Amino acid sequence: ILRVFFILKSVAHLAPSNVLGLFAFEMFPHRVKISWQSSKADSSGASNSSGESSKESSRCSTPVLDADRSDRLRDKMRRRIESGDHWFSLEFFPPRTASGAVNLISRFDRMGSGGPLFIDITWHPAGDPGSDKETSSMMIASTAVNYCGLESILHLTCCNQTKDKITGYLGKAKHLGLKNIMALRGDPVGADWEEEEGGFNYAVDLVKHIRSEFDDYFDICVAGYPTGHPEAESYQQDLRHLKEKVDAGADFVITQLFFRAETFLKFLDDCRTIGITCPILPGIFPIQGYQSLRQLVKLSKLEVPEEITSILEPIKDNDAAIRNYGIQLAVEMCRVLLDSGKVPGLHFYTLNREVATMEVLRQLGLWTEDPRRPLPWAVSAHPKRKVEDVRPIFWASRPKSYIYRTQDWDDFPNGRWGNSSSPAFGELNDYYLFYLKSKSSKEALLQMWGEELLSEESVFEVFTFYITAQSNRCGQKVLCLPWNDEPLAQETNLLKDELEKVNRRGVLTINSQPNINGKPSTDPIVGWGPAGGYVYQKAYLEFFTSSENVTALLKVLKKYEPRVNYHIVNVHGRNLTNAPDMQPNAVTWGIFAGREIVQPTVVDPVSFMSWKDEAFALWIEQWAKLYEDESPSRMIIQYIHDNYFLVNLVDNDFPLDNCLWQVIDDMFELLDSPAAPPCEDATP
Repeated sequence: ILRVFFILKSVAHLAPSNVLGLFAFEMFPHRVKISWQSSKADSSGASNSSGESSKESSRCSTPVLDADRSDRLRDKMRRRIESGDHWFSLEFFPPRTASGAVNLISRFDRMGSGGPLFIDITWHPAGDPGSDKETSSMMIASTAVNYCGLESILHLTCCNQTKDKITGYLGKAKHLGLKNIMALRGDPVGADWEEEEGGFNYAVDLVKHIRSEFDDYFDICVAGYPTGHPEAESYQQDLRHLKEKVDAGADFVITQLFFRAETFLKFLDDCRTIGITCPILPGIFPIQGYQSLRQLVKLSKLEVPEEITSILEPIKDNDAAIRNYGIQLAVEMCRVLLDSGKVPGLHFYTLNREVATMEVLRQLGLWTEDPRRPLPWAVSAHPKRKVEDVRPIFWASRPKSYIYRTQDWDDFPNGRWGNSSSPAFGELNDYYLFYLKSKSSKEALLQMWGEELLSEESVFEVFTFYITAQSNRCGQKVLCLPWNDEPLAQETNLLKDELEKVNRRGVLTINSQPNINGKPSTDPIVGWGPAGGYVYQKAYLEFFTSSENVTALLKVLKKYEPRVNYHIVNVHGRNLTNAPDMQPNAVTWGIFAGREIVQPTVVDPVSFMSWKDEAFALWIEQWAKLYEDESPSRMIIQYIHDNYFLVNLVDNDFPLDNCLWQVIDDMFELLDSPAAPPCEDATP
């Protein structure tokens, strides 16, 4: 009690948020979550001071900052409808090639930043859609959920499939974390529909089968046709078929595309008249090209209104003009739909393109890029991971790799990150899994990283050009590194000048964060979590550097202990650290109204050894292999891989100025002095 009193007295001049941050970490420097209760009351009201209760009290009672993560898609829709908050969703189709899969995943990340409620992935029977191929519908949908954090709907059709095969696909989808299915009959392979023995011939039968075999696990979407299905006997008969699908268990409807707002609004009224009460989302197709419009109209058997064709014909060879017209037409139609008060959300057929759809959404005010994140790292949408709220900081720039390596964990960290009890990380032997591939081609990487390397200093230059965003000697900007496939984050730009200085001298940084002391959670650069909170960070720096530098660094670090924690390791496993008892070190945390302290990133000495293997391997797998065997360039990268050390430094005094730059300066000063130390202390 006295210790708490003196701590509070010593920081009484600070803002309340700073007092709270200092209190939490003075009292519990290695706890990942701090509970305000030291004991837990049992059902009789008595205090229970057992070890298990103490453990439970340190676990966050509300680990999920974003309530939507734990809800079903239909619940999200219901809340948005009740609040009057409009939304949008996006449709994509699987690509034909592996490189197309890489590009599509990048598009998911970009278009996901605008805040779609969900995306959906079409099912192409000719493309082995239920397989493990990187171009299959199943794998693209799984990647969207698990690696891009997007709520996703997987299309499933009856075409050429037996009941048992469909059941197998549904079971696989559930195992992969997919929770939503769009149940369709599907287009016939030939001119006419052919019945599948032991299969289904109508979407309503597929809906019934899903409910029969999987009860209420999946949210089910079905298709609606504003002008009636082209094979239906009449518009009224098709409406009755739609009601049958909804009555069989469908949760909502997405319609085929249309060209006039009144077409959808009439369809919507007719659906309500016959008792269809679930959400019905209009399918919006921004015209992006003359040929793509013709192809889509052919497949859907729709007729383009004369007032549209009369405008398109004279400009059919001008893609830019058609796209601009398509954007204008879509915006006008969507405004009529939204202003009607009957349409809660819009579903866009993107054709795997982004420019037109994003522009329509921006003009409608639906594209909302919120710089705040629920947590500082990308959240997976897999239902099994919904409690996950803490990760090691090492994978900050490679979140998809982290998810891949932890995909088989039975339990995910919630409330604290253990050390020796942490689950084993899976191996990452295939660095070219399509969701981990660089978005840049081999040719582009060589232009950025050097067609030919002449020395270690050539590598230093690559890192420096990446930090500064300046063009290299060949006039090419370095937009990525093996450890960072994106340009510098805004947060890292706060450290840009210092990072440039150290990289020029061979401190090759791959991860860093500035110290933050009580910034609002709404801050556009470092903010995360709900509004009205405060975020904190310890300064962190992670880099590769030579054994000579490490020898000097170890001498310098002696005078910075215990303020600075370090962990230094080489590819051979030489391991140097001052981490107390190999315990995790909290480096990011947030304080929010009505919640316990949330601690989403740590520096963990145990998992650092797993990250070490991956970090060193990237030198070879993504850089050295660009060059011929035995070439000077490849040998330079191989030398760095074999002889450099991977270092992480944490400055624990987050309220003070970051001291890590002074640590590096002292290291260089020692190296530059006439009595520079020998290098044998840090040799492998």
